[in-house]
Amino acid sequence: MPKTGAPHDPDRSSDTRSEASPVRFAPFADDAAVQTIGGLSVENGRDRIAIHGSLDLARDARGLERARALAAAFAAIVAALEAAPLPEQVAEESRSADTVKNPFA
Repeated sequence: MPKTGAPHDPDRSSDTRSEASPVRFAPFADDAAVQTIGGLSVENGRDRIAIHGSLDLARDARGLERARALAAAFAAIVAALEAAPLPEQVAEESRSADTVKNPFA
């Protein structure tokens, strides 16, 4: 049965990927792609991947679908990490603090 009006259409041309299209997520390939599984976001980056949010895995068909999507995302990340020599540690990102004028003064 086709999904109509689904919020995450796997055929749309966007860098955001839903649990319906976990295979398209290429870890460390860019700084824009995001895979969303339930309320969990896996955000791509060239040096690191950020994972944040919350995901409930119910003991039902949807829970199984989400668990498989999560497993596929982690398997892709592990495979990408294993594919090349790695440094001991990636340098931490540091941002210089910008001083701005107080808008309430």
